[in-house]
Amino acid sequence: MEPATLTAAMIATLAFSKAIEKTAETLTATVLNKLNNLREKIWQRFKGNQKLEQTLAKAQKEGSKEDVDLISAYLQVAMDTDDKFAQDIQQLAEEINQEINIGKIEGRNVQNVYGGEAYQNNDSKAPIFQGVDNSPITINYNNPPS
Repeated sequence: MEPATLTAAMIATLAFSKAIEKTAETLTATVLNKLNNLREKIWQRFKGNQKLEQTLAKAQKEGSKEDVDLISAYLQVAMDTDDKFAQDIQQLAEEINQEINIGKIEGRNVQNVYGGEAYQNNDSKAPIFQGVDNSPITINYNNPPS
């Protein structure tokens, strides 16, 4: 099954919504660079359209729903008429979206298997100890020995 592609409305929201900016402190430099690149591609596409340039500037500053909705309408038309542009911004937006969502995932049960031996860590912040076959290791984690 092919992964779902982001719509023009989703891309406009990702690029210009203030909700994304509010989480900027949790975004990596790579994500912020990609986000700026996405905005720049959208700006370049609509260069010369005075009304939309004003809306883009306002949206980048304020991020109102009305501005984002107007941008998404223009963006949808541009994506429908230019496949290369559509592919470029969808790919970039999907990379950004994936990186943002990956940051929200926190594993609880993590098990890595290397060379046929399995090592499981149930606490991602706990130390990992690795033993040799038939070599018992006793670990008293957060419980003092009795």
